[in-house]
Amino acid sequence: MRVIEPITIDDVRAARDRIAPVVTRTPLIRLNVDARAEIYLKLENLQPIGSFKIRGATNAIRLLSPDALARGVYTASAGNMAQGVAWGARISGVPCTVIMPDSAPRTKLDAVARLGAEIVKLSYDEWWQALADHGRSGMGGTFIHPVADRAVMAGNGTIGLEIVEDLPNVDAVLVPFGGGGLVTGIATAIRALAPNARVFGCEVETATPLSAALAAKAPVVVERTPSFVDGIGGRGVLDEMWPLVSSRIDGALVSSLAETKSAIRLLVERARVVAEGAGAASVAPALAGRAGRGKVVCVVSGGNIDRTTLAEILAGSD
Repeated sequence: MRVIEPITIDDVRAARDRIAPVVTRTPLIRLNVDARAEIYLKLENLQPIGSFKIRGATNAIRLLSPDALARGVYTASAGNMAQGVAWGARISGVPCTVIMPDSAPRTKLDAVARLGAEIVKLSYDEWWQALADHGRSGMGGTFIHPVADRAVMAGNGTIGLEIVEDLPNVDAVLVPFGGGGLVTGIATAIRALAPNARVFGCEVETATPLSAALAAKAPVVVERTPSFVDGIGGRGVLDEMWPLVSSRIDGALVSSLAETKSAIRLLVERARVVAEGAGAASVAPALAGRAGRGKVVCVVSGGNIDRTTLAEILAGSD
């Protein structure tokens, strides 16, 4: 098994200095709704690519040597990390290739293409194997793992710095769980700066790798049902991520697809915020009261949702 050295708060602070010229310091706003908790939204959907992934991708690219950077970069992503790496490569003037599953939504495929990256489509199984193997034979450039990369996690952790600066007395932080890179980064900052706050990974019922791993006390393979929530929900927690994730979080919160759709609708109606399925996965359990009382921050990780899907959800189709 690969072993990844845990990141520190110093890594996160250094990442913030590195990415500040490119990354937006997103707002933290109060969601005005009747609920058990005071719910706040960390709006990563307002990043230039519509997702938090720009943070980790930019940090990783800026840490490459000039020789490595000149050879280009590539990643494996269902869409948002694809855009993050493509964005970073474009502003650095280097080539980028993205391995994407053939189930990736058109919105994300089009966005990656607009950024000038070459797209390689694979079956979901082949795409997942590229993640597990940290790359794919025959590809050129440096592979930037969307999850299991210290530089990526440190970049993601800058969200935690901003949360504590804007809401020092935060009680809980809810983070969508895809592979663990986001929650690990954020939890590193929260544990250092607001140690009494709890951090939860959030999933939807169609794929619950974190919940299953926590129950088994080890990564396990789970059944995955494709849905409109395409940014999270893999087949399992990667072995190399398990020690990092399990030591930093307080648990997992699972919501139904109907609850997630309801959260998307409420975000549009009450806050004028457009969230993709993964982005709303943190809001759904907060609305249901699963995070308890107090000041609860929901990380709205992205807003890259197909227009037709959003229209169907807003029309009330569950």
